Amino acid sequence: MTSTNRRTVLTALATAAVGGPLLGGIGATAAHATGANDLYSSNTDLYTRLAGKEGTDFVRRYRRHEQFDNARGASSAYGRTAILALHGGGIEGGTSELCLGIAGYDPATLVATGGPVFDYWMFEAIRSTNNADLHVTSKNCDDKVALSIAAANLNVVSLHGCTAAQAGAPVSRPEAVVVGGLNGTLKSLLHDALRDAGFQTIDGSSEPDLAGVEPANICNRTLLAEGGQLEITTELRKAMFTVNTIAGRATSTTTVYHAFVAAVRDAIARLEASGGDQIIL
Repeated sequence: MTSTNRRTVLTALATAAVGGPLLGGIGATAAHATGANDLYSSNTDLYTRLAGKEGTDFVRRYRRHEQFDNARGASSAYGRTAILALHGGGIEGGTSELCLGIAGYDPATLVATGGPVFDYWMFEAIRSTNNADLHVTSKNCDDKVALSIAAANLNVVSLHGCTAAQAGAPVSRPEAVVVGGLNGTLKSLLHDALRDAGFQTIDGSSEPDLAGVEPANICNRTLLAEGGQLEITTELRKAMFTVNTIAGRATSTTTVYHAFVAAVRDAIARLEASGGDQIIL
């Protein structure tokens, strides 16, 4: 994992703020914070109406790690943490690459980068235009693999993109991440780790549309019925890549990307080591 200090991150964010225009429209349109503007009522609806379009309009990627428990005296064969990106590719640009990085994989090569690896699932829109049309809001995600991965793990970190206005970020500092979800411990750890790394965090309780507190939201469909959600502003995601296109992001990650990934992985490590509800009977 790349080590990046707080000063480096803040400098990189300041540089990105005065950089050129976005390439490839990374979150160029406002994210659908609710399902009000969705064209599809669920993933199943999307898959049905776009039958034959997988591989041209959209793709799904996931990885599940082998688990087994042969111990007779105890039972502990359950997943710990899964990473989700429901709106990857050209919908909320950068969330696919973040999903892979936080799960412990290089987004370009898919090779494990060292340290723990986590289950992951992502939906990616890959059209040349109009990718936002393929957005399905989190509470309506009914992809069977995605649901099964969430339900097989104690924790979920779900990654999303939003605008600075949706996040309630100040105009003078639009690079921000809204931390939400029903898992209060995970939220606190994410706030602490991201702030320590130099990122501006905003609590989801102040932005109801981004709070991720609905039980039906897939981030909360875990073994513990609670999880975490990160809504990352366009400006912050812009700073994570030098080539902000569907094809270019995986091979153009910046120090800001690596610092964000490291911070979230640190929060997950602290959560998994915390005991308490991290052990189920």
